Amino acid sequence: MSQQIVIDSLSFAREGRSLQGELPVSGLERLHDILAEIAGVVVYRLNGRMTRQGKPQLVLEVVGEVPLVCQRCLGRLDHPLSIVSTLELVADEADLSQDELEDDSRDFLVAQKELDVAALIEDEIILVLPVAPRHEDCALPGGKTCGTKVSPFAALKALKDKAS
Repeated sequence: MSQQIVIDSLSFAREGRSLQGELPVSGLERLHDILAEIAGVVVYRLNGRMTRQGKPQLVLEVVGEVPLVCQRCLGRLDHPLSIVSTLELVADEADLSQDELEDDSRDFLVAQKELDVAALIEDEIILVLPVAPRHEDCALPGGKTCGTKVSPFAALKALKDKAS
């Protein structure tokens, strides 16, 4: 990773600090294998805060666009990013109850003295990317459009019609 930004996550949240900037997509090395090209930037903002209950949180916002490869036509697919993640800091994952672990409305992050912000941003991008990205209307490798469905029995019908 070309750019490393490190914070003490707990003090960052407690002090209500803020951090913003741009990260080059070329520095997000774990994304390289799924990108059509390694170009562009993502813009981020990280805010620390305390909840009314006195729990430290990090709020991460990421905006940008990453060029993915369409899994249908293998062409470039510009995928927009608009991420807002609220991460509640915990001392240890073992401190979480089973109910908290199963609650999909909350995300937890173990507090770290040296949290790599670029790696956190990369993790959040990976989590929102589609498993099999594809264009809305793209051509199949055979030239047919996505909306055209061919019945698996069409060939049998053609044989039956020929025999008649």
